[in-house]
Amino acid sequence: MKIILPKKENYSYHLDNQNSAFHINVPNGAFYYVEKFFSADTSHQLMTHFLANENGLDFQKTDGRLFEKEKFSSLQFSNIQWQHNQIKLFGKSIFEPRYTAWYGDEGKSYTYSGTTLQPHTWTERLLFIKSQIETRTDATFNSVLLNWYRDGNDHMGWHTDDEKELGQNPVIASVNLGTARRFVLRRKDHKQEKVEFLLNSGSLLIMKGELQHYWQHCLPKMRKVKGNRINLTFRKII
Repeated sequence: MKIILPKKENYSYHLDNQNSAFHINVPNGAFYYVEKFFSADTSHQLMTHFLANENGLDFQKTDGRLFEKEKFSSLQFSNIQWQHNQIKLFGKSIFEPRYTAWYGDEGKSYTYSGTTLQPHTWTERLLFIKSQIETRTDATFNSVLLNWYRDGNDHMGWHTDDEKELGQNPVIASVNLGTARRFVLRRKDHKQEKVEFLLNSGSLLIMKGELQHYWQHCLPKMRKVKGNRINLTFRKII
C-alpha cells in the first residue's frame, strides 16, 4: 500500500478484502482507496481515448510542452474538449499549469479561481467511468473535472474543493490514469500533519466526510517525471 499516514491514534485504516479496497480514517474525514480499480489494459485504452486528436499526435511520445498557451489552439482533440484556461492568482491572470475539461449534466457550471466552467455533454466513456464508481459508493455524481498533466512540471497547488456549488461535506471521487504521481493532503490547522498517496494508473480515491473543510490537498511537481497523467474528479454540483 503506497500510503503514508501520521503515526497517531486518530489515523487508521483497514482492508476490505471483498473489494480489494482500503478504508482510511483521519481527523474530520475519510478515504476509500482502490489501487487497481481499472486494469492496466482498460487504463491504457482510456488514456489513449482521452488524448486522441485529429492532428495524428501520440502524446505518449509527443512532448505536450510544444503546445503552450496560444499554440494549444492548433490541436483538434477527437473525444475530449481540452482547454488551457487562465485563472486569477494574486490579482494576475496566468495560464494553469495543466489542461482541463469540464463535463456534466446540463446547467451544472463550476467556478474556481475566478474561472467559470460550463459543462460539455457527457460522453459514453465518461458515463462508463461514473457508473463504475457509483457501484462502489452510495454517492451519485453529476459532473467531472478532467485534468491533464503533461509531465512532472504540470501540477496543482494547495487548495480545498469547498466551493459553494459542492454543498456541505462533498464526496469527491478521483480516478487516475497514466504516470504515477504524489497526492498530498495537510491539515489546515496543523500543516505539518500530512497524508500522502502515490496514485498509480487505474486507481480510485474517494474523499468524504468533512475533509474539504479541514484539509488542503495538492499535486506537487515531480520534475523527473516525463509521462502524461490524466485525473478525473467526479463531483455533485448542488
